[in-house]
Amino acid sequence: MTPALLAIALLLFITLSYASLCAASPFGTCRKCNGFGFALTTDRKGKPKRGKTCRRCKGHGKRIRIGRWLYNRAAHTYRAGTR
Repeated sequence: MTPALLAIALLLFITLSYASLCAASPFGTCRKCNGFGFALTTDRKGKPKRGKTCRRCKGHGKRIRIGRWLYNRAAHTYRAGTR
């Protein structure tokens, strides 16, 4: 197998596996709060305590994946164009 075919096969495999991941689990953990839904801060004694609610995920701890977001936009555009 030539290197070009191997690279194409590898990219196709990665793309299809990410698409199946987005279909099976459209939400991933928030990268800012690591899925907690809030920031961890420490008090004066050094103990961790709950901080402010995460603005990125609005306290849910889950964010929609980029691939699923793109699919939702494409599906919405298709539905709007075929009415």
